[in-house]
Amino acid sequence: MKTKKSFLVTNSFSEKVIKWYELHGRHDLQWRKAITPYRIWISEIMLQQTQVVTVKPYFKKFIKKYPTLKSIQDASEDEILALWSGLGFYKRARNIFQTKEIIHSEHKGRFPKTFEEIIKLPGIGKSTAGAIMSIAHQIPTPILDGNVKRILQRYFSDGKNILSEKELWDLSLSVSNATNSNFYTQGIMDIGATLCTPQNPECSQCPLNANCNSAFLQVEAIKSKKTIDLKTLKIELSFFVADQEVLLRKIDDQEIWRGLWSLPHTNESSLKVRSYNIEKIKHRLSHRILEIDINLKKVTKKFIPKNNFQYQWVKVNDVENIALPKPIKKIIKNYGKKNFL
Repeated sequence: MKTKKSFLVTNSFSEKVIKWYELHGRHDLQWRKAITPYRIWISEIMLQQTQVVTVKPYFKKFIKKYPTLKSIQDASEDEILALWSGLGFYKRARNIFQTKEIIHSEHKGRFPKTFEEIIKLPGIGKSTAGAIMSIAHQIPTPILDGNVKRILQRYFSDGKNILSEKELWDLSLSVSNATNSNFYTQGIMDIGATLCTPQNPECSQCPLNANCNSAFLQVEAIKSKKTIDLKTLKIELSFFVADQEVLLRKIDDQEIWRGLWSLPHTNESSLKVRSYNIEKIKHRLSHRILEIDINLKKVTKKFIPKNNFQYQWVKVNDVENIALPKPIKKIIKNYGKKNFL
């Protein structure tokens, strides 16, 4: 594989990125204000597999309740999951809970300052650790998220040769030794998100176009995702209601939505009560499609099914504060607004 440029490049690459970021970067993003390792950590975990526009309101809500590492010390997993409800990929929220527990038990409540310590924390890989080190700790450290991969691939190759993961990491290291690692790292992310996009890149606006091997060429998205046939999982749930309260069950027996609360499965209660099918939901996840039948069951007296699952009765108006999957929360709130209950 040959490229026009050596892997050992000068710092002109990073300096161009920094200058561009100072003028055109997304400085309004909340996690880029009052930067701390804690705020960068939360934002980076939220941004994993999720777009900035989606993350914005969730980050704002999360930081409002837990503005500092100290403030999240006593938060339960349920409380963290409740703030995550609707953002998806809930393992990330469980990783936040586990990480803050480790920080307070093994690091005296202080966010680790070395790459080696940070990468050992749950849910943090090389790129996330690199972002925390370079942005929050101001120590030049390479990152390799999807945006950076695309920029490096296009800059160092004309698209005919796909660079390996190792080659891309080597390149990222060679260009990340910036005089201002904070601005460089955020700048390279922003260029990928706003200019060097998968389709129709804005090469004329890119500060790297003078030396980019792919500038102004008809480029295709790098390693576009293959179409995958998703498996369908059918679920039947019971919407038990009594005196403006709904019965919820903790999900701990399946990987989907594990740790959240939901409606009980229909076969979990032997209670004989008239049932009305009120909703059929088709909900797409990253790895499968859920087809959910929801049956309303009004009861005159609250009860708890006799099995090993954890249940609770919750007022319909309080479900906003419960860690519920987005489609389930929406159903409960909608029927509450319509005074259906």
